[in-house]
Amino acid sequence: MVKKVLANIYIYLILFLMYLPILVLIAFSLSTNDTIQFGSAENFNFGFDLYQNLFSDTRVAREIWTAMGNTLIIALISAVVSVVLGTLGAIGTFYAKKRAQKAIEIATQIPVVNAEIVIALSLTVMFVFVGNVIFRGAKLFSFWTLLIGHVVLSLPFVYLNVKPKLQQMDPHLYEAALDLGATPSQGLTKVIIPQIMPGIFSGFLLSITLSLDDFIVTAFTRGPGLLSGDAAIETLSTYIQTSLKKHTVPAELRPLTLIIFLVVLAIVLGVTLYKNHTPKTKRRGLARNESI
Repeated sequence: MVKKVLANIYIYLILFLMYLPILVLIAFSLSTNDTIQFGSAENFNFGFDLYQNLFSDTRVAREIWTAMGNTLIIALISAVVSVVLGTLGAIGTFYAKKRAQKAIEIATQIPVVNAEIVIALSLTVMFVFVGNVIFRGAKLFSFWTLLIGHVVLSLPFVYLNVKPKLQQMDPHLYEAALDLGATPSQGLTKVIIPQIMPGIFSGFLLSITLSLDDFIVTAFTRGPGLLSGDAAIETLSTYIQTSLKKHTVPAELRPLTLIIFLVVLAIVLGVTLYKNHTPKTKRRGLARNESI
């Protein structure tokens, strides 16, 4: 009994320390102070001025929403590309010969265990080499190099999420579909893809998360483009880093933090409720069929 109580206290303490910085940002998003100050309650000026400033037409607000737009666009596009390439790669590897499977799995695990700074430097050297040697001094750094960097970062995680679902799938279903007259493309879209859809969805969410959180690959591979125009692409991570070099982080980022937290919380709750509701619906359908 004592061990159980201590274990629960330990778990809740760790969770509290993990979410404490987020709670602090949420609390001070309702303050009109430019900086976060701890002390007496007199230093906390309650108000919604920061939310008004965030949605106003000021220079800081435009910079924040530009960085936010760039971040979301890159995250969504890189996640879609990573899911398509990672899913097709996992399916091809699953039906390949054993030697090919081992080689591809080793190549896929290297970016996962490798340091992110090594991936960023490798991509930078490759882009500089291609620009100087093949394109004769052209500067390749743009949205496309940034997209390639995020895809390289996310693709192995999609593969690792799809692979277990392929191993859990009955391998004879695809062959049975072909025997019944389905074409290979129909067998892929109507038999294999529905069976591994949970892994694909998990890989998609993980790819978005990795892209949203990334700073090192973005800082090394970005160039002009997207909503930034002719200037270097600014994402939320690079914008915060640039702001720290100049002065303090803009206070308008605090209400944006709360908005992002609420959106992520709503998505997590929605996915959890859907997963809990789907098995119950299936069990009810099976019970009705048995009763009939």
